[in-house]
Amino acid sequence: MHSTIETAAGAVERTGSADSRAALRLLVCGVAGAGKSTLLDSLGADRGQGATSDAVYRRLSTPRRAFIAADTPGDEQHTRNITAAACKSDLAVLLADAREGLLAQTRRHAIIASLMGIRHVVLAANKIDLVGYERAVFDEICERFRAFAGELGFEQIACIPICARDGDNVSAGSARTPWYAGPHLLEYLETVGVEDDRMAKPFRMPVEAVDASRGGRGFAGTVASGSLRPGDEIAVLPSGRTATVKALHGPGGERDRARAGDAVTVTLAGEIDVARGDMFAALRDRPQVADQFAAHVVWLSGAPLFPERSYLMTINHRTVGATVTELKHRIDVDSLAKLAAKTLSLNEIGVCNLAAASPVAFDPHSENRHTGGFILIDRDSNETVAAGMVDFVLRRATNIHHQNIIISKAERAALMHHKPAVLWFTGLSGAGKSTIGNLVEAGLHARGVHTLLLDGDNIRHGLNRDLGFAEADRVENIRRIGEVAKLMTDAGLIVLCTFISPFQAERRMVRELFDEGEFVEIFVDTPLEKCIARDPKGLYKRALAGEIKNFTGVDQPYEAPENAELRLDAGRKDAERLAHEVIESLSRLKIL
Repeated sequence: MHSTIETAAGAVERTGSADSRAALRLLVCGVAGAGKSTLLDSLGADRGQGATSDAVYRRLSTPRRAFIAADTPGDEQHTRNITAAACKSDLAVLLADAREGLLAQTRRHAIIASLMGIRHVVLAANKIDLVGYERAVFDEICERFRAFAGELGFEQIACIPICARDGDNVSAGSARTPWYAGPHLLEYLETVGVEDDRMAKPFRMPVEAVDASRGGRGFAGTVASGSLRPGDEIAVLPSGRTATVKALHGPGGERDRARAGDAVTVTLAGEIDVARGDMFAALRDRPQVADQFAAHVVWLSGAPLFPERSYLMTINHRTVGATVTELKHRIDVDSLAKLAAKTLSLNEIGVCNLAAASPVAFDPHSENRHTGGFILIDRDSNETVAAGMVDFVLRRATNIHHQNIIISKAERAALMHHKPAVLWFTGLSGAGKSTIGNLVEAGLHARGVHTLLLDGDNIRHGLNRDLGFAEADRVENIRRIGEVAKLMTDAGLIVLCTFISPFQAERRMVRELFDEGEFVEIFVDTPLEKCIARDPKGLYKRALAGEIKNFTGVDQPYEAPENAELRLDAGRKDAERLAHEVIESLSRLKIL
């Protein structure tokens, strides 16, 4: 599912002839039942030959202009469809039912259009016949929309009263609205000055694939902005290496120039290491390269966003791990106010800081919408959970560097006579994690092994005493513990971590901090009913009585490991025997 937005972003170019770039690309949106399809029928658009999973792309042509319109679903469950289609639209037509006025969903569509770089918008007050063609109703809708949209950065806002069913002010003026002196919708669309600014921007081409079909290595992609000729010297990012363009090939053969929107294969003079997700760019006007930046995000998933949860980020065909390090605020769709928030839910829009696992090349979205957008993908479901627009690079991304240290982890480990590792015990409360972990540490200590045990309750008395037990707090709890455990392994220790750690995403996030073979996930598998029967701290009794909220196994889920290095049958075996199994496994895993 994660290709939905990327696919839709290119759908305009794929739905017709080679001159589709010259057509005015329209985003047609509104709440369900607002009359989008009826409007396009009234305009004379075709029935939609370019259907994708997110929209139906319909064509319309007049002697003055050609159009490609994205007819998108409008209910709250289809914000991803609006976002996807907006990626490559030039103008948005927002339909509002004149009887209902300006709804929250209409405002949300306007915000998304603005964030995606659309600078021209038409508010079409449809079904004006059902309010008796009253000018006062139309004027109120327009005034409210202009007041709301004034902060969204639109260059031009037009308000037109229409009746899509009867064609009033759609492709001809209407005698039933004598008080309206502006252009009808089609006239406005034919004459509005929307310029494709891609050619005026510096050259950019994200590499989509490496092509060896012509005997040498070619690099295929679509020119995002600017142009390219054989003989041009370019930069390859994020490496920063330079290269000279030897030849360009398009669908019709060799070319002497590639312009914005052209799909080409670039051959370079000399050998240079280039991979999918690298970016070719103008030598003296390069994009940003960073691993930390601020961004607007539109949240598209029913599962909420949690800071510090690990996602995959796809930006300019490059996919890297990424985390939202801080959620700055949520945007209120009614007032555009910046509201404090710890999470984002479905359809909400926010501003956050992100950290990528490795540097990526991009432009701020405000400077180049074609290279400044990204999506976030859930690692487990592969679902696209957010669409994002880069605002700016965080200064710390360029000011903070890794300090070289003389004594390495390997040298510290050599003094210990064993490999550093993290033994991550996970399971329900009362499963026996702490008991088994303590016995394992005692056994290792008796063998002269250097260890440190990090226990969930002890950590919450100090380092994490500011955190609660809501899902967002649990994510941050595990992130901090993972970073501490990493420091301890750098010191050469075997670190035993006994934490419920209920979510697979966070356990994976911690695993990715360590080198291959250093992280050993140990699932202490005890049935819930047995944990409840043990209830050593009386927590289950209180949770079942409703006295404790967000308790794992009662009103918060536990996601059992699917591929743990070790599963302990703690429901049937005693702790001493299980501790012995863990110590024996360390020899098998070549840690001892």
